[in-house]
Amino acid sequence: QKIHICGDRNSYSKTDHDATFMRLKEDAMLNGQLKPAYNLQHAVDAQYITWLDVSPRPTDVTTLVPFLKDMEKHLSFKYTEICADAGYESEEAYVFLEENGQLSYIKPQNYEISKTRKYRQDIGRRENMTYLKEEDVYLCSTGRRLLPVREKRTRNRNGYVSTVTIYECEDCSGCPHKEKCIKGNNCKKPLAERKKHLYVSKVMKEKRQETLERITTEYGTKLRMNRSIQAEGSFAVIKEDMGFRQYLYRGKENVLAQSVLTAIAHNINKLHFKIQGGRTGQFLTDLKTA
Repeated sequence: QKIHICGDRNSYSKTDHDATFMRLKEDAMLNGQLKPAYNLQHAVDAQYITWLDVSPRPTDVTTLVPFLKDMEKHLSFKYTEICADAGYESEEAYVFLEENGQLSYIKPQNYEISKTRKYRQDIGRRENMTYLKEEDVYLCSTGRRLLPVREKRTRNRNGYVSTVTIYECEDCSGCPHKEKCIKGNNCKKPLAERKKHLYVSKVMKEKRQETLERITTEYGTKLRMNRSIQAEGSFAVIKEDMGFRQYLYRGKENVLAQSVLTAIAHNINKLHFKIQGGRTGQFLTDLKTA
C-alpha cells in the first residue's frame, strides 16, 4: 500500500499523501530540512498568470511537457513561443516543442558555466573537443580519436526514450593530460588502464545548439529578461506582497484550488495597477539601450 501511494516518487507525507518531501528555499533553521510540499508552476503572459499547476515532482525537468499538454486542453489558443529557465531543459521538452509547432527559448543548463574560463579550458569536456561530422569522431586535445562504440537507451519518468551514443578513445596510453581529461572515481580500473569515454545524445546536442542560437539573439534576450521579470515576479508578489507562504489545506485538489484563488487575486491587482499606470497594452518590457 505504501509503494502504491508513493508511486514513482521518492517520498510522500503521511498526513498528506499527495505531498512530496522537498528541500524548500525558505528554511528558518537554514539547515536544508526536508518538508512536505508541492511544486507550483506558473505560466505568465503580459504579467498575468494564464495557467498554473501543482506537481509532486521536486524538480522542474519533467514538469514542462505535462504542463503544456494540460494547458492546451483548456485554453482556446496555443502559444507559439515557450520561454523557460534552465531547470526545464531536457531532450523530451525540445522534441515535444518542435513536434507541437512551438519555438523553444529554454536556457541550456550549462549556459552560465560555459562562459567561465575554467569550463572553456577543461580538455575533458565534449564542447572543447573537435568533432568530425563526416566520420562521427571526436578529437581530443592531443589529436587522439574517440570513436562511437555502442548506444544506450534511457527512459525518463514521463516515458520518453532517449538514445545516447558512447564514444571511446582508441588509445589513451602515455597521454600527458590523462589526469585532467579522465575524471571520476566510480571505476575499479587504475587510471593507467582507463580510456576516455563520452556520452552524447545527438538529438539533445542538436536541439540545444539551435536553442542557444535562438536565445542569444536580441529578441531571445528580451524574452529571457521578461521571463525573469514576469514569471519570478508572480511568485514574488504572491509571497511577499500578498503574504502567502504556506498552504492552509491538504490534498492536491485543495492546494490547486487555493493556488487558483491566489492567482485570480494576483491578476486583479495586476490589472488595477496597469490601468492606473496606463500600461494595459504593454506585453513585454523593452531592453535597455546604452
